[in-house]
Amino acid sequence: MVRISNNILSAEFNEFGAELKSLKKGKEEYIYGGDSKFWNGSSPVLFPICSALKDDTYYIDGKKYKMDKHGFAKNMLFSLEGKSENQVTFLLVDNADTLKIYPYKFEFRIRYTLRENKLDVEYIIKNTNDNEMFFSVGAHEGYSCPEGIEDYDILLPSKQTLKSNILSGPDTLGYEQMEILNDSNVLPLKNEYFKDDALIFLNIPFDNLILKNRNTEKAIKITFKDFPYLLIWTKPFAPYICVEPWCGITDRLGTNQDFKTKEGIEKLSSNSTFKRIHTIEIL
Repeated sequence: MVRISNNILSAEFNEFGAELKSLKKGKEEYIYGGDSKFWNGSSPVLFPICSALKDDTYYIDGKKYKMDKHGFAKNMLFSLEGKSENQVTFLLVDNADTLKIYPYKFEFRIRYTLRENKLDVEYIIKNTNDNEMFFSVGAHEGYSCPEGIEDYDILLPSKQTLKSNILSGPDTLGYEQMEILNDSNVLPLKNEYFKDDALIFLNIPFDNLILKNRNTEKAIKITFKDFPYLLIWTKPFAPYICVEPWCGITDRLGTNQDFKTKEGIEKLSSNSTFKRIHTIEIL
């Protein structure tokens, strides 16, 4: 485990997946620790896909590739590129194994920085190919809710009418929607929302939210500018809720599985760098 801290927060990470495993203010833990009864993860990083490909399959220039849900970065050992008291940078570089399932060379850095009561999570992706590179990247932090999620609300910065997009199967996103919120900025969490999978919001018109326990006032603000997709997920009656800003989305129903034209895919020119940052703020 790798640890950083300041005078307010402390955070711990595993070099395997460069995964955030703990975020504490004093003795209060804000990140779910993982439990095989519900979910073994804490905060996996999703790259180079978010969610699933139809039949775990995609094509680039007519060639067929296979990749598991959420990509391979979460299952790989990152190197510790740099560390100070309040910042750590992890690095993943392509290798012979990644090139078999993803035909692009890359440098993928994940940089975590503590600033007072905030943790910045920055994704820095460099295309080291001579041609364009296509990818998705996203977050999957699980926030600890030991009291159960139905004690929590999601507070939005303004009133919204939100419709969740419905999966048409385990690996494709359909075109049906279900209204979750009508002209309100308060979304009370309910276990029933997650009986099939996640709440899936496309082209979200806001860039932050607050997860708040309405009984104890425990609250976390998550800011995610320039992430067009947002997922909220748990397993019913599990003691955590995941808030997941993504640059990418599940394959659509009817997809031709061409990776370069996949909905939500990011395109990066040769020797260019892509950056996104989201922030976890303990209120």
